[in-house]
Amino acid sequence: MKRFSHYILLLCAILLASCSGKPRNAVVADREPALYPQVAGATFPVNISAPSFMIDEEGEKFYTEIGMSGSSPAITVSSTSAVVVPSLDKWRKLLSDAAGGDIYIRVTVTGADGKSTQFADVVCPISPNPIDEYLVYRLLYPGYELWKEMGIYQRNLTDYEQVAVLENNDIDQQCINCHSFAGGAPETMMLHVRGKQGGTLIRRDGKTVKVNPKCPGLENGATYPSWHPSGRFIAFSANNIQQFFHSKGTKTIEVSDLSADMTVYDVEKGEAVTAPQLSGEEWMETFPTWAPDGKTLYFCRAKGYHQGESLDSIRYDLCRVDFDTADRSFGEVEVVLPASEQGQSVSFPRVSPDGRWLLFTLSEYGNFSIWHPESDLWLMDMENGTMRSADEINSDDVDSYHSWSSDGKWVVFSSKRLDGLWARPFIASFNPSTGQFGKPFVVPQKDPLYYDDFMKTYNIPELVTRPIENTGDFVSAVNTEVKK
Repeated sequence: MKRFSHYILLLCAILLASCSGKPRNAVVADREPALYPQVAGATFPVNISAPSFMIDEEGEKFYTEIGMSGSSPAITVSSTSAVVVPSLDKWRKLLSDAAGGDIYIRVTVTGADGKSTQFADVVCPISPNPIDEYLVYRLLYPGYELWKEMGIYQRNLTDYEQVAVLENNDIDQQCINCHSFAGGAPETMMLHVRGKQGGTLIRRDGKTVKVNPKCPGLENGATYPSWHPSGRFIAFSANNIQQFFHSKGTKTIEVSDLSADMTVYDVEKGEAVTAPQLSGEEWMETFPTWAPDGKTLYFCRAKGYHQGESLDSIRYDLCRVDFDTADRSFGEVEVVLPASEQGQSVSFPRVSPDGRWLLFTLSEYGNFSIWHPESDLWLMDMENGTMRSADEINSDDVDSYHSWSSDGKWVVFSSKRLDGLWARPFIASFNPSTGQFGKPFVVPQKDPLYYDDFMKTYNIPELVTRPIENTGDFVSAVNTEVKK
């Protein structure tokens, strides 16, 4: 069906919705209706906002019923518009009633000839497990030309509200990146500011300060972070990152490390430490992440880059090293997954809150998987070392950066499956007992065609349990001197 301006469709959905009854004598079809965004089979958390959608079928009138399986519809929408925007209040009550069961979406379409077709029910499981209510991400244009327009935002997943945490037009267009939280708690967080007033903004114990966590003796400054579960330490990689442009081929842009080391910053003492096994020219270490007990640091490691080497020869293994919080010392590096031996490369390892599962991205080379259409999510069982492709949530395009919910029963990840151009946040349920994911869905918007016209990419989606408060403190901290 030809799609007109979604703003007009959305307006029609609101103005033309009525209480007119369901069409009679409809022919029952043996297939589900085409909906956009696709929600069929998706498992929804009990507290998620209503997923609006468009009925992508030819017709003049559209009648939609949404209800708990085996019951009368709780929501009905009758309109000449194909756009369906469920009432948020009715949707919330429906999810509460259906928790642990299923809901149906039943669509009947009437054509210009007056004949009606009732499509097969679209069925969606409703998990009784709520998801962390807030999602924090950076929004920016995917190209390098418009990097000055970016910001970090938080979205309330129980409704549609998005508010800015920090936008770079508030700090003279300086770059903002790499937000990170300790245990999903916004009271203990950090983000980087790059530019003339650059530094790392750390919020802890009700205070926001600007520091420089660079480790003495290392050439590069702190880059990719991971908070220690205690909130006292932040593991950083120290990277020299370069962007390259190809004159031909399907990949126009490639981003790569030319050198990288691993450090740990002691927030209380304002000191950064490293070790010979985590620094030097022999290896490039990046993307640190802590195990939930704080005793082990996982990261990705590739052989050191040498001038003239092909970028597609750089491949990262999954490694880990023990860390002693008492004396801030490191053990010996252990290779957990030698992906490079199979011609693969690991990025973004993330351990589940219960410590059993490790979710990571696998691509053909490098570690900036957002530029690699072949990137998929893989899951490792830490109890027995087995691993598999997370086929339930992967697509034919980029599936990359991901984070766990605080209870380990949900994941959010970046995917370009909608259009192949922009990364959008998708949510999927997870069963910690079986290691199985539910069918994912894109983060709902009130306008079902929102993502079609929104030309920024979602970067580093992180689930947090509460909203970030006192966001003005970040602007104030940027304007201060680096704390010694």
